[in-house]
Amino acid sequence: MKDKNKIVPVENIKSMIFSFRGLQVMIDRDLAELYGVGTKVLNQAVKRNIERFPNDFRFQLTDYEKHKLVTNCDRFRKLKHSSVNPYAFTEQGVAMLSTVLRSETAIRASIQIMRAFVELKKFISTNAAIFQRLENVEMKQIATDEKIERIFKALENNNLKPKQGIFYNGQIFDAYKFITELIKGAKKSIVLIDNYIDETVLTLFSKNQKVDVKIYTKNVTKQLKLDLEKYNAQYKSIEIKKFNQAHDRFLIIDNKEVYHFGASLKDLGKKWFGFSKFDMEAIELLTKLE
Repeated sequence: MKDKNKIVPVENIKSMIFSFRGLQVMIDRDLAELYGVGTKVLNQAVKRNIERFPNDFRFQLTDYEKHKLVTNCDRFRKLKHSSVNPYAFTEQGVAMLSTVLRSETAIRASIQIMRAFVELKKFISTNAAIFQRLENVEMKQIATDEKIERIFKALENNNLKPKQGIFYNGQIFDAYKFITELIKGAKKSIVLIDNYIDETVLTLFSKNQKVDVKIYTKNVTKQLKLDLEKYNAQYKSIEIKKFNQAHDRFLIIDNKEVYHFGASLKDLGKKWFGFSKFDMEAIELLTKLE
């Protein structure tokens, strides 16, 4: 049993979330450990308040579902010969558990679990386009090693990038990583249209020294000119042009991919912003810049 005063990291909890019957769930044994109680104690508390746990909050795994769980997760191997199948709790069921198990440990654990569910939803939302392209993968039951391997291979493929998504306040690294992967993936050229440029934006382009980079911005200040001079003295030169006809931000990769951003690249992750990839020829936009 875990130290009752220890807060389990959200990343650890995310690995405890499984997909059964098209739902993201957690298993009673994992929840009991997080809450600092025995599995039997947890399920007895639920039974005493069973009216609070309808089937879409809590359900018992079938023999087949238990077999998949045991096969894909070593920590459940003791269940293989158990005559009682474990119970699975949905996000709503986990939230209800916090009203049944009222200890401070349960409250702290519930907060971390809710955060884990939220982050998992963000992950799925951000990579929705990737999952849609895996036509032969049944996302409702990610259970076998083969399916999991196919998904992560797709995520590692730089050619499969989401066409749209949202980054939330605080996702600074996630947003930065997404942009740098776009930049690294360019083969010939990058064009950025952004009215708010500083040295942090220039630094992003140091990730790819094989392509030509042009930046169009409204204000080319003395400081920006100095930053550009210092950058060009060390890295492949970037060309900055004054352009005051744009309000939004656009990133054009290899004259064919156009990404629209709801925030300037220097402010990535500081506030909520969305992005989308246009299904259009970039050449039309580029001709209007000249």
